[in-house]
Amino acid sequence: MLKEPRSGRLAAWGNALLAGLVSPDEAVHRIAEDDAVHRVAGLPGEETPVGLTLALGRLRALGAVGLRVALPVPGHPLGLCGPPEFNARALEAEEAVIVTGAGLGLVPETYEAGPEGGAAPDVHVEVVWRCLPVREAPPADVPSLGEAERELAEALREATEVLSKLDVAGAGPVAQAALAAYRARAEAGRQVLAPGYPPRAVRVLELAQRVGALIDIAREAGGDGAEHGAAVSASEMAARAEALRPVERTARRAQVAAYNSAVEERERRGG
Repeated sequence: MLKEPRSGRLAAWGNALLAGLVSPDEAVHRIAEDDAVHRVAGLPGEETPVGLTLALGRLRALGAVGLRVALPVPGHPLGLCGPPEFNARALEAEEAVIVTGAGLGLVPETYEAGPEGGAAPDVHVEVVWRCLPVREAPPADVPSLGEAERELAEALREATEVLSKLDVAGAGPVAQAALAAYRARAEAGRQVLAPGYPPRAVRVLELAQRVGALIDIAREAGGDGAEHGAAVSASEMAARAEALRPVERTARRAQVAAYNSAVEERERRGG
């Protein structure tokens, strides 16, 4: 969870665009970030995939009033609302965007382009958002921002406790790199949400990402530390994974609450 989901970027900057707070060019740039290109396939009225600028404009014309995020995993259909075909695709991708008002959902499919065996800078990611019908129904298991913030405080304590029991200083290069990457992102003061989101949503998302970073580090500390004195048995690793599962669930619920808060706030105001 060190890297924000593509569905989060699409929802955040798509909502800012729908609210008239950013230009189409800025929204598309922010959504794509380091990816080579994003397209939308299966959009009503379009026989071939189209670029994000056209797609977002078409969604507005189709009645879109907001974009919500779903981050489902097996056993936890977080943010989903059906039907089964859409839910199945979203579960496979572990993320999706629900287009409120248009009865549509978007699921990302990623493709790598570049020379075979090429270095990372030579490989580019292309994203195709598959557009499918969705039900206009309340999303599954999405908390309010207040609920998410309260749950995160406890989750942070639990994740920190698990991490403190590990020899992180000798946990191996992968865990150390994850920790360094998280600290660098935090110190960079990056904009974690688009304009139009309440300050509380920014606070909740940052805390959710912090909890997610601790979970990733704890997992890596159990998996790559054999050469550095931090090896654990298979039973201990299973117990740790079980202990982290509800913490990870809480962090994902909080992420969805933060990304969806702009739409929730607009609906409360009746706008």
